[in-house]
Amino acid sequence: MSSKNDSEAFYAKLKTQLEETTQFPTLYMYKFIVPSQEERIQEVHQIFDNLGAVIDTKKSSKGTYTSVTITANMKSADAVIEKYKEASKVKGIISL
Repeated sequence: MSSKNDSEAFYAKLKTQLEETTQFPTLYMYKFIVPSQEERIQEVHQIFDNLGAVIDTKKSSKGTYTSVTITANMKSADAVIEKYKEASKVKGIISL
């Protein structure tokens, strides 16, 4: 239960910071680390599929993980946070 409260507090703080420092709409950069399994990488791609996002991937030196960098035009702080929440459902993902 505390992890849900922790994530709600995190997203509330992030929203405040985004609204104070960013003028929307804006290009926003997401960075994730995912296990180097094609289905996990595709899940991340699908989350940003209809945004015209630029997605770059790079495997780690041992090939165990893949870094995914996504740049997308986001309309609001709420839209940014919604994508983070969707991405958090991908198994093994780490948001940076």
